[in-house]
Amino acid sequence: MTQLDGVVKPKTKRSKRFLDSRAPKLSEDVKTAMIMKGGNSNQTVTQALKDIYALKKPNAVLYKKKNITRPFEDSTSLEFFSKKTDCSLFLFGSHNKKRPNNLIFGRLFDFHVLDMVELGIEKYVSLSDIKASKCPEGTKPMLVFAGEAFDMDNEHKRLKSLLIDFFRGPTVSAVRLAGLEHVLHFTALEGKVYMRSYRCLLKKSGCRTPRIELEEIGPSLDLVLRRTHLASDDLYKLAHRRPKALKIRKKKNVSHDAFGTKFGRVHMQKQDLTKLQTRKMKGLRKRRGAVVSDDQEGGAAKAAKVDV
Repeated sequence: MTQLDGVVKPKTKRSKRFLDSRAPKLSEDVKTAMIMKGGNSNQTVTQALKDIYALKKPNAVLYKKKNITRPFEDSTSLEFFSKKTDCSLFLFGSHNKKRPNNLIFGRLFDFHVLDMVELGIEKYVSLSDIKASKCPEGTKPMLVFAGEAFDMDNEHKRLKSLLIDFFRGPTVSAVRLAGLEHVLHFTALEGKVYMRSYRCLLKKSGCRTPRIELEEIGPSLDLVLRRTHLASDDLYKLAHRRPKALKIRKKKNVSHDAFGTKFGRVHMQKQDLTKLQTRKMKGLRKRRGAVVSDDQEGGAAKAAKVDV
């Protein structure tokens, strides 16, 4: 590929297809996450990254080699790998004396870091430690957030948005009832975030609606909030901008009530009843020519009776 005045021109059809796949689209592809570990990482961090990768598959890339980088000091390597693998989310794990068992969740906008949240693992139960049947790969999870901090604190609000982006999976129009079998529960309490993973079991209830039970399948993480790198309000607003073609235009005189019933208001002009079409009869047909007065009509009626 040759580059001239900042525009990349493909030389082959293969490179053209590659550039077309990376070009902006009205409906973007599913967000992919890259999961990597730092130069210093212990068994806890490594296993936690593998478990989160198992939840995120197939929309994730796992790097097995160590990457000597510090995202909060220099994010150049993260941006390079993001552009190389076309990933807009990342999870970085590291371990050191100052910040043990460290996880950094982050996302990128236009291949530049938008925001990052650093979480420390205080208690961890892996996916393999809990002996229970797991959900199939690629199952779209249901996300539940509990705690006032997710609605009140600015950092927890951004963390909630980040976790939704990370675990939400593909956008679908409809989901069957049997497909709702994975639940990710996040609880914010006293400065900590508790992550739990459950599997929904549909039991017989004697009626049409089944009885639902939750079975913990792992992983289980007790996290504490550490450092944060949040984007400015202007940049955050720019990252949420939608194309004009996807914006839903508001229809005039159409409204909905609380139950979703659609109401429409129709404006009509005043009707002229003199031109209203009625039933056609030969006796009511007017003659061509001058307008006949009421007296003449009465005399004609009497004459008609006499003739009969």
